[in-house]
Amino acid sequence: MSQSDGLRVALIGTGFMGRAHANAWLTAPRFFALPRAVRPALVVGRDPARTRAAAESFGWESWSTDWREAVQRDDIDAVDICVPGNLHAEMTLAALAAGKHVLCEKPLANSVGEAEIMTDAAQAAESLGVLSMCGFSYRRTPALALAKRLIDDGRIGRVRHVRAQYLQDWLSDATAPMTWRLDKEQAGSGTLGDIGAHSVDLAQWLTGSRISGVSALLHTFVSERPASGEQVGLGGTGDTSGARAAVTVDDAAAFTARFDDGAVGVFEATRMALGRKNANRIEINGTRGSVAFDFERMNELEFFESESDSLSEGFRRVQATEAGHPYLEGWWPVGHGLGYEHTFTHEVVDFVRAIGAGTAPSPSFGEALQVQRVLAAVERSAADDSRFTHVDKENR
Repeated sequence: MSQSDGLRVALIGTGFMGRAHANAWLTAPRFFALPRAVRPALVVGRDPARTRAAAESFGWESWSTDWREAVQRDDIDAVDICVPGNLHAEMTLAALAAGKHVLCEKPLANSVGEAEIMTDAAQAAESLGVLSMCGFSYRRTPALALAKRLIDDGRIGRVRHVRAQYLQDWLSDATAPMTWRLDKEQAGSGTLGDIGAHSVDLAQWLTGSRISGVSALLHTFVSERPASGEQVGLGGTGDTSGARAAVTVDDAAAFTARFDDGAVGVFEATRMALGRKNANRIEINGTRGSVAFDFERMNELEFFESESDSLSEGFRRVQATEAGHPYLEGWWPVGHGLGYEHTFTHEVVDFVRAIGAGTAPSPSFGEALQVQRVLAAVERSAADDSRFTHVDKENR
């Protein structure tokens, strides 16, 4: 297919992430100048009625219930994978082997071994001009992209501390039904991989430094839930038979970390923090200043820079909605905020521009593999009870 035919995209998955990505592919070329036209060609899901409805609702050209069609069709250039983690490796490897560019949702896989195989395949494909990227969308929040720019410019000096929290409450109710995100076979891990992975990626990306060691704990508060046939991302139907299903992943994760540049970090992730809807927070303290961010106020960045006058220095709030701030050139007049969906649009913009330029996009599968290695280290640490210094009231 010639470039004049546009970049024909197949989207696999019709759930939460599939909808976010479907909208992004439609929106990106309408607000940003792209090197290639985008043609939303094919939506793939498991349930025929739901998949057809998704294609019609978002205006995609065709639909299928067989993901292999996305890989095998000669008129598909790129495959966007938005399904549970246990399906990532097979789909990605098939797409790369067929010469399709791949955008794969995070975390990259359910194990380091799978992620390593995917990374090797991606690097081999890249030598043939076939590109791949992992979908850590929060990198594309303008305020966080601005924080990255400030850190890279040396405005906060050498990084000493990283503290990251990702707090949600959608699983606080113990009677909420089972979902694939609570099944280790499908999801790989629970809170750790679902939202903790974002914190790990942001910390390493913002600082430019890798996490080299961790000390961790994982905990499950609700060990079983009402069974459900729900398969978020691939369609499916509910089951109200009264059966119970075992929760096989963590509900909460907490760990400390060392970075290879000498910085230290504290990380926490939970989906049971009542009142917190999507509090993806990160603060980075350096020798000259600090940055702090909370996605529940996603258009704002807090920035502290040491000054000679201690009477007036302090954090200042930066509204990341100004001309010149990252990604704002495509959107609204100065001062008008953006939303969650815009991060996915920016992701598509960066992916298509990388394809057009023939340059490797970021985060690469190699970067996503590093996140996977941190997650695996957290799980190993949490499984080793000997790491604890147990408190004994008789030891004085």
